[in-house]
Amino acid sequence: SPEPRFGAVLTLEATAEGIMESAVLMVYEKRVRPEDKVFDGWIEAQWGKAMGGLQAINDRWMGHLNGPVDAGQIAVACALGYIDFRHPDRDWRASCPELARWYSIFSERPSMTGSAPE
Repeated sequence: SPEPRFGAVLTLEATAEGIMESAVLMVYEKRVRPEDKVFDGWIEAQWGKAMGGLQAINDRWMGHLNGPVDAGQIAVACALGYIDFRHPDRDWRASCPELARWYSIFSERPSMTGSAPE
């Protein structure tokens, strides 16, 4: 039945959305606030949330990510692409090696390379 897989897709999409939200807020903190008002502790807290999501995917969702392509996988890949684009100094791969391996393959799909930022 498709129901269990549908639940997994929604869970992955929601997790990826949370990761993206934290990663975007990290950018806004430096882009919108005056330099003397930037709160590094808050930025690190956002990164902690993002890493929590990435670690959960790495630890619990690799079986799904390695299955047929769906919206959950696309959402995760887009979140990872955004992190690599906006936060290249953050080494998420070190603690998420399975997710890193999956992304190195998924990111080579024509849909991913064709929509990558310049």
